[in-house]
Amino acid sequence: MAKKEIFLEESVLDDLSEGLDIIERPISEKIFGFFGWIAIVVILIAFGKVIYSQTINGQLYQSRALANAGQQTVLKSPRGIIYDRYGKILVSNEPSFSVILNLSELLKDRLSLESTLQAVSAIIPFDVEGVRQEVVSVDLESQAYLPLFQNISLPEVIELKKLNLKSIIVENSYIRKYVDGPVFSQIIGYTGLVNQNDLQNSKELASNDEIGKSGLEASYDNLLRGKNGVAISYQDAKGNFLETKTINNPVGGDALYTTVDADLQEFFYSSLKDQLASLGKIGGAGLVINPQTGEVLSMVSLPSFDNNSLTDQLFTDKTRPTFNRAISGVYSPGSTIKPLVAFAALEENVIDPLKQILSIGYIDVPNPYFPDKPSRFLDWRPQGWVNLYSALARSCNVYFYEVGGGYENLNGLGINRLKEYWQKFKLDQSTGIDLPGESKGVLADPEEKEKQTGQIWRIGDTYNVAIGQGDLRITPLELLRYIAGIANKGKMPTLFVVGDSKDAQDNVIYQAKPKFDLIGVKDSKHFDEVEIGMLDGVKKDYGTSYSLHDIPMTIAAKTGSAQIQNNQKINAFFVGYGPVPNPQVAVLILIEDAKEGSLNAVPVAKKVFEWYYENRIKNH
Repeated sequence: MAKKEIFLEESVLDDLSEGLDIIERPISEKIFGFFGWIAIVVILIAFGKVIYSQTINGQLYQSRALANAGQQTVLKSPRGIIYDRYGKILVSNEPSFSVILNLSELLKDRLSLESTLQAVSAIIPFDVEGVRQEVVSVDLESQAYLPLFQNISLPEVIELKKLNLKSIIVENSYIRKYVDGPVFSQIIGYTGLVNQNDLQNSKELASNDEIGKSGLEASYDNLLRGKNGVAISYQDAKGNFLETKTINNPVGGDALYTTVDADLQEFFYSSLKDQLASLGKIGGAGLVINPQTGEVLSMVSLPSFDNNSLTDQLFTDKTRPTFNRAISGVYSPGSTIKPLVAFAALEENVIDPLKQILSIGYIDVPNPYFPDKPSRFLDWRPQGWVNLYSALARSCNVYFYEVGGGYENLNGLGINRLKEYWQKFKLDQSTGIDLPGESKGVLADPEEKEKQTGQIWRIGDTYNVAIGQGDLRITPLELLRYIAGIANKGKMPTLFVVGDSKDAQDNVIYQAKPKFDLIGVKDSKHFDEVEIGMLDGVKKDYGTSYSLHDIPMTIAAKTGSAQIQNNQKINAFFVGYGPVPNPQVAVLILIEDAKEGSLNAVPVAKKVFEWYYENRIKNH
């Protein structure tokens, strides 16, 4: 009998078919889609991590890898040189040495940490415990090096080299050399090591980098800093050094060419300092600008500091030597606000320039609660009959009380229109100068007064702000810019200190262009009317700036005295420009706590105008 052939496939199929009801269903497309989206998300996350590692943290990981491969030495790039407008060097670089801790080496053997720090401190004393705490708390994933010293001496370098410690790196570096430090420090500023905030704000910075901290050093740090280079000394598995290779060459910073006139700055600084000394005072500020362009020719703030020698005490000194009064100080402007009030009164047809007002030395405002005790507002002396021109020249308070706030039959501007014109001249806005730390003015406001004090705005408040007292406070920069707006007949310049910047190949990297804010006016002739009063302030023998009349150029000027601290002290101001027409310079002088008000500021202004005429106008 022949054997029956067995077919495996048929057998299996027969078994599956017997007694089973099977329904074949395809897998849902939604499931495929769900897992597909999961796969896409995973791929995107992985791709993102790769991009992040390569771009955002690439420099960090490269630095860590290089530190583990051998000893990394930063090749410091010199910061850019800073010049005055005539090419005179204001800031340069001097070779120096810095000491850096290689944390990867230092923390390989924590037992040697203490002995290493003690060995270094025996050569250059420092707070060993403080540095030890900083070292052990460092996140090695984000920081491979820790700066220890800057600007050490050559003998100290030699002694450190003798220690032959892999964890101690001595780098060739540079320090900034500031010419006539105290004279230029408020403009130039200074540099310092980065802090944690700097590192968080910029991935380009390393822990031992030096950046600008104030002045031009800070505001133009991105141009001045340049790019450091890197050299690696490779080592084998036993720690023996094999060779040193330069990975990147350093690239020096770009040069800054400022608008500052160094000779004028030195003269202005010494003149203001001498005047303060003769008065027994210490605080003051000075500005000289070109009103037609906005270029800052000179900026002085006293007391000043030497940016070649920074100490901790410097920043706790009660006289605030690092505080730039010219750009950060906010002051009541006193009578220097009167040209603006006069312009507003002409624009609003409040008064004719020839209309006369009588000043007997004060005006009385009736007191409804005590009729026999009127509120009296003083002039600084009886002025007699004055019009707009002589009121500006004499600085008559009574005239501006009445024009600003109104009196008897004269309807004055009132606080709302005064504030409108302050805003037209941007006294509540920063000037946009290319220096850090600029403040902006605070304008008087009835609602704000009532909110702060619970008292309503009164006519006396308007009188006070109309002569630059009370709740009106502005910066010296804002004050001189508004005066430049009068000199330019309605064009207020944006002030700037850097004219251009060039790289090592003398290519222009940055170039400033004059910018102006145009003041919307009803009649530009009103600027001429105001200027006549300021000119009379110099050429008329009753003018408050008459001592300038013998300078061989035509000058328009206004003085001011602002009472502060409950009338216990007076800040003296002077503002002026010349030669008229087409002025080349506008000058501001501020003397804090002056003895004789504005009279103390005028002598300094005269010296500055005389110097400028003799050295920059006479034979040019």
